[in-house]
Amino acid sequence: MSQSDTVAESRPGDHHDSSPGRLGRWGAAMVTRRRWVFGTWLILLIALGSVAPSVFSSLAGAGWQANGSESVQVRELAEEHFGGNSSAAVQVVVHSDSGALTDPASTAVLAEATAILTGDPRFGEIVPPQPGMTISPDGRTGILIAGADGTTDEMVAAVDDVKDQLTALSGDGIEVYPTGASALWSDFNKANHDAMIQAELISWPVTLAIMVLAFGSLVAAGLPLLLTIAGLVASAGGLVLLNEITPISVWAMNFAMMFALALGIDYALFLVARFRDALRSRDPRAAVAETMDTAGKAVVLSGLTVLVSLSAVLIVPAPAVRTMAVGIMLAVTFVLLATLTLLPAALGALGPKVNAASLPYAKRQQHRSPMFAAWGALLHKHPWPFALASIGVLVALALPVLGLKVAMPSISVVPEDAPVRQGYTLVQQQFGDGAPGALQIVVPDSDAADTAAAAAQVPGIAMVTAPQPAADGSGYALLQAIPTVDPSDESMGTILADLRGQLPESALVGGAPAENLDLQQALNDYLPLVVTIILILGFVLLLVALQAPLIAFLGTAVSLLSTAAAFGVAKLIFQDGHGASLLGFTPQGFLNGWGPVFFFAMIFAIAMDYTVFLLATAKEHFERTGDATTAMIDGLAHSGRVIFAAAAVMVAVFFTFALADPLPPKEMGIILGVAVLLDAVLIRLILLPVLLRVTGSAAWWSPTWLRRALPSISSSH
Repeated sequence: MSQSDTVAESRPGDHHDSSPGRLGRWGAAMVTRRRWVFGTWLILLIALGSVAPSVFSSLAGAGWQANGSESVQVRELAEEHFGGNSSAAVQVVVHSDSGALTDPASTAVLAEATAILTGDPRFGEIVPPQPGMTISPDGRTGILIAGADGTTDEMVAAVDDVKDQLTALSGDGIEVYPTGASALWSDFNKANHDAMIQAELISWPVTLAIMVLAFGSLVAAGLPLLLTIAGLVASAGGLVLLNEITPISVWAMNFAMMFALALGIDYALFLVARFRDALRSRDPRAAVAETMDTAGKAVVLSGLTVLVSLSAVLIVPAPAVRTMAVGIMLAVTFVLLATLTLLPAALGALGPKVNAASLPYAKRQQHRSPMFAAWGALLHKHPWPFALASIGVLVALALPVLGLKVAMPSISVVPEDAPVRQGYTLVQQQFGDGAPGALQIVVPDSDAADTAAAAAQVPGIAMVTAPQPAADGSGYALLQAIPTVDPSDESMGTILADLRGQLPESALVGGAPAENLDLQQALNDYLPLVVTIILILGFVLLLVALQAPLIAFLGTAVSLLSTAAAFGVAKLIFQDGHGASLLGFTPQGFLNGWGPVFFFAMIFAIAMDYTVFLLATAKEHFERTGDATTAMIDGLAHSGRVIFAAAAVMVAVFFTFALADPLPPKEMGIILGVAVLLDAVLIRLILLPVLLRVTGSAAWWSPTWLRRALPSISSSH
């Protein structure tokens, strides 16, 4: 970098070159070439926007598995050698209220269901209800099994396509419900999609209202929303195209929508607020250059922190979890690109018109907030009472996390009127609690008899079916072991472990419950590694940006407090059920299994977002004045209102998901909303400024050897 770009080895208070740095020159170029910028984005949005509407129907519906696990091996063997009778097979439950399945009306329905399934090449062998196995003792309920002749994603899509035809066969005292793992994800994805759309529709007007209050100008408030829309459209289209290369979970778009809205507004808030201040003494092009040289650096670092945090999730061997991270990363990338290109061009084009349609109080508004300056002075004068109160609240909320339990979601995550849940309930009523969660055992023919005998002796196994030899002569046999408990029961893990421990070494145990348990184990195993990677990379990024090891360490460490507190609150609500009636859900007794890994990465990324905004602003003032007190108070005075407004937007966005009926979006919204609320109020606006007060100039000290080793970056213009 040139001397105009950086002042790495300058001392605090030194004179700085007034010419724009690299980001400043970039911003000025965006203003000068704004027609090219607008034209490029228009072409990009038209191209990606043309495929964006198909995002929810195009993306993959499954992927909740631990790649390479024993249960996945069983599913693959069952699909290859047993007509697709695997965990991905579809079970069609047919129940007659008035007569046996052998009655003409019931046999006609079974024949029609068979015809529907046979007409779709994604279904493999169709197995009619079998006496003693898939026909209930009273003869009035039967299970038609349609094997899986496609990937798990294709089977979920197949259920999407045929479930309405199947349920339409109900009538005249006969009920028809598709169920099984593929049907579960089909119904759950639909409920989740509907909930996300509902939440987004609510969050947009709430967000606009907060933005108008924060900026006091309709034009300034509208810019972040336009930026976010551009990022959303681009990321939706990008996900559709990426799905052509590798399956991307439909959940990726759900999270991408939420993060694009929250972070897009965050970044735009910071830049627009800084631009309006710079515009008071400069022409629009120079104001954009100053904005990008200061606030722009913080935005770049924040975006990189989010991307780095989420990239750590990619090591988890679960396709759905990985692609959810990919979806957010893609959305953040497009939002960051729009923030660094489209927004500077728009600000340069608007100039003073950015303040058009202002409310009366906005004309008196200053970038240096007198209210937050007074708050900073109060914290500086009385640091310890505020620090102890903040830490006390966070620790008290974090303590329940010690008793947190996690598991993959149960059937209760889908609405009660969903076909898969009605079919699930019928199977339990007619065949026993464990019938919907049969464990599958694949074993060589030579060990089949011993395996069946050993499995029947395992506590918690109600019955074991006779070994079914593979029709293709591969030498394998398939057995079904029916547990005595519901698939989501806590004891299922013990039953699976006992089964695997007592069967011959050649036997492999799988099935839908085993896949969930194997995935949960993988998530638990990778959690410490993911957390460690995120913390190390987060610290390194802060160190590079701030050039100060002490405050980089403290800024990273305090993020753990809000994260732990958010999970403590999650335990109280979703595991213990406090406030469940108010929020309209039945607690499962645990947090959904992907929560700790995935939400930790998301919470840490958001927390570092505010850390960067605050500390980059404080460092800017320290570089200009060399005074730690000024850095602390003015850093808060210049960033406090933006942090407060950005947090308010994020909390509003996230809490709208608390209105969702499906439990996972509700969990996501409340956990992330609580995390942002706690982090912004108790850490970024109290604890971190207090730490700046307590550490003084030491917060910004850096040894000479470290300054030489790090790339030169200055926060001041």
